[in-house]
Amino acid sequence: MVRGIVCVVVVGLMVSGCLWSSSDPESKFSPRVVNFGQPVPKGGGHHKLGKPYKIGSLVYVPQADQNYDRKGVASWYGKLFHGRLTANGEVYDMRALTAAHPTLPLPSYVHVTNLTNGHDIIVRVNDRGPYAHNRIIDMSREAARALGFEQQGTAKVRVRYLGPAPLSGDDSYEKNYLRKKYKISNARASG
Repeated sequence: MVRGIVCVVVVGLMVSGCLWSSSDPESKFSPRVVNFGQPVPKGGGHHKLGKPYKIGSLVYVPQADQNYDRKGVASWYGKLFHGRLTANGEVYDMRALTAAHPTLPLPSYVHVTNLTNGHDIIVRVNDRGPYAHNRIIDMSREAARALGFEQQGTAKVRVRYLGPAPLSGDDSYEKNYLRKKYKISNARASG
């Protein structure tokens, strides 16, 4: 009798575990390839433009728009995506100066200005998104912090395309700009 109850409990836990994992919000994202606390490799991805794609009812057409200069709302993404593959095969690092954009070439550089406080940075676009609330760019947590809107969650920004970024992941361009602009310490700028 006790053995039968134990079997029922074990099977019940297994089934509930399967149901829980299938409704786990993280199951819809790419697998985490770097765990928290581990160093995140830079670069390693590939150049990507891609074909038109549909998210919900909207169609996005990736293109190399040398004159891209838009104003809109930026958001940021962090811990849930940290250590996961980006759309061009790099690994997302919430502590790096990166961003996601629905249509610009991957990887590329953009100049982002927070229109509320005037803070501006250069970031590496290496992922696709955002797809919510008509936002035009999704910043890494560190980029949102540098732009001064981490606490608010969103900000009105201007985004200007600068050109392709190297596949090596060399982020000295972004960090040197930030270091010079805000005269921050080398420790913070080296991430």
